[in-house]
Amino acid sequence: MPLFLSAVVLVAFIVESAAGFGATVVTVTLGAQLLPLDTVLAAFLPVNVLLSLVLTVQNARAIDRGLLFRKVIPWMGLGTAVGLAFARYRSAEWIKIVFAGFVIVLSLGELIALRARSDERAAPLRPPVAAVALSTAGVIHGLFACGGPLVVYVVGRSLHDKAAFRATLSALWLVMNVVLVATMAFDGSVGAKSLLTSAWLVPPLLLGLFLGDRLHRRLDERSFRVAVFVLLLVAASVLLVRSLVK
Repeated sequence: MPLFLSAVVLVAFIVESAAGFGATVVTVTLGAQLLPLDTVLAAFLPVNVLLSLVLTVQNARAIDRGLLFRKVIPWMGLGTAVGLAFARYRSAEWIKIVFAGFVIVLSLGELIALRARSDERAAPLRPPVAAVALSTAGVIHGLFACGGPLVVYVVGRSLHDKAAFRATLSALWLVMNVVLVATMAFDGSVGAKSLLTSAWLVPPLLLGLFLGDRLHRRLDERSFRVAVFVLLLVAASVLLVRSLVK
């Protein structure tokens, strides 16, 4: 298992470093092909917390604290609590079907958006719409630790400065994933065995960040994002078929 997860995490953090998003959704989508979601999350989330901590400390001055603490965390925290209430079902086979469906819809939506997207800056969402989107992201995050796409959509329409955008999201993932890790430690999902696997994932994380940075400098970002979402679409479709035919 550690070697398989190490390979998955390497791919995930190459994607994260090159495109600025996607480590968790890539890890969970690929990892769930052979492993239970709980097992993947228990090993991966502590490593992801470490990454978020480093990025948050490095970019603390750029964090938009008003947006983070007044608008994002309250609504996402509410949704996360709901998601955690259903987290005991992560090991059920139907949860993989739900997750695969979510990733398929996400990937198709992003591919369509990438095809139609212009360079014009979108206006911030109206508060009620943002609240619903962030609450939904929280539910998804509580279940799969993959609420990022909806959060990116909301925050990206409010923060157009790249440094503030990355720093604010890093701080958000630090807070949200510390809560998830603490909850999983309390219920026994995170323990000595899973943390040993997490330690295996640190070297591929570092290598993935290094390779992804080099890839970022050489490849067109839009083409790379298309490739990532095609990869996710294929992987999620395979996961859906495997789950349905069992």
